[in-house]
Amino acid sequence: MKTKLLIVLFLICSVSVGAWDWWPLPMAQPDEGEEELTYVGEINVLSSSGNTAPSWLQSNRWGEISSLPHSGNIRAGIIKPATRPNRWFDYDGAVILSGRIAGSQAGVSPRRINGTGYFSELYAHVRLYIVDITAGITPLYAGVGDPSLSSGSLLFSNNTHPIPRISIGIDRWTAFPGLYGYLEIKGGLTHGWLGDDCSFVQKTLLHYKYIGGRIGGSLPVNICYEFHHAAQWGGYSPKDGDLGNDWKAYKNVFIAKRGGMTVNELFNAQGNHLGSQILCVTAKGEKWNIDLYWQTLQEDNGFHFMGTSQNAADGLWGVCVRQDYWPFINGFTFEVLQTTDQSGPWHDRDGLIFAGNDSYYWNFIYQQGWTYFGRTIGSPLMTPMNSRVWAYHGGLKGDIYGFRYRAMVTYADNYGTYKNPLKSHNTAFLLEVKKTVPQAWNLEFGIALAGDFGTQYGNQFGGMITIRKQGIIKNW
Repeated sequence: MKTKLLIVLFLICSVSVGAWDWWPLPMAQPDEGEEELTYVGEINVLSSSGNTAPSWLQSNRWGEISSLPHSGNIRAGIIKPATRPNRWFDYDGAVILSGRIAGSQAGVSPRRINGTGYFSELYAHVRLYIVDITAGITPLYAGVGDPSLSSGSLLFSNNTHPIPRISIGIDRWTAFPGLYGYLEIKGGLTHGWLGDDCSFVQKTLLHYKYIGGRIGGSLPVNICYEFHHAAQWGGYSPKDGDLGNDWKAYKNVFIAKRGGMTVNELFNAQGNHLGSQILCVTAKGEKWNIDLYWQTLQEDNGFHFMGTSQNAADGLWGVCVRQDYWPFINGFTFEVLQTTDQSGPWHDRDGLIFAGNDSYYWNFIYQQGWTYFGRTIGSPLMTPMNSRVWAYHGGLKGDIYGFRYRAMVTYADNYGTYKNPLKSHNTAFLLEVKKTVPQAWNLEFGIALAGDFGTQYGNQFGGMITIRKQGIIKNW
């Protein structure tokens, strides 16, 4: 009798557990997608009253818009998007060319018109089951929340040109086997090239890796944690020569080990290392979700769990709300950026090592700092010469009867660096509206108005007009 009862209980438990998906993957769902090839063409014309384009007209646009007060841009290309997320195999790629003309700053003589052309995207990406492989010039972003409303991630933002790279990893949150979707992971490894004409060190290389975990699955609250490690390394310095570009140097950079050809790197880790950690709590419903997030930035003293390092006071805190019930306001973001602590003002003094004066985004050897083509790779509110910042940022977006809008406002107090404490402040705003007009060949028209007020850039105001066309060349 007892044996029969145990068998019945075992069968009941087996059926119950079997009804659950022990490894829920998108590939377990029906694949109903189809492939397509699309085209895109875009023209931007910008004019402003100041010595530079207003900050939110030029920042966080993948380096497409010139910082000069008057410029024009044209962008055209072909895109093969990833269209079948439920398939065991998917691929995408793009070839997009950009051209720009820009006038010199007011007061500069003789006045010049400068032109340039480049690939803004040129890449191929393949997903094999859960593994992603990417090669080429393509955006790299490391943050949470809504990138279109955020002031920018502290490590990799959307502020500069996409970096040429090769990457392998798990790009999207993927269920860990055997835990029924309640634990998800992602991570990756990237090798990139930061060689541009604006660099102090030429032919600089990029090392980047990250890993993240998220718990909660289908529960209404999820918690995720991510660790990101990036480093500038290698290249050729006009002061120090060859900085190490071989496998031995790469191994030192990978584990942040001492080495290299300079005195500084023999006592510290080879390369310029940056670390960032992200903690995010997400509450979600059927048509809404709220993200509360905290991101840290670290350039010194090895690895410390967030909140335990000397610079624990520094970071980016934010809330992001998205909902689909009411289109008029379907996205909201508010962020606070604080980077004034930097582990204190002293790195060393009177023979004692305080390990402060972290000087975010700047490095003694890689004096171009954490930049690419002259733009900060991380938050545009910070630069190597202005890394001590306290800022408040808010953004809204929505759709009012087909008029898609985005509005942002930012107030920043700037304190330069500990070595050069140059104080300034700025209030920046942006209002951008776009609408697709079917009667005009389905063209999308956009207008953006922005301005800066304060002592950082002076008082300046500008506008940008955009005409964009995108469509399908072929689907199958």
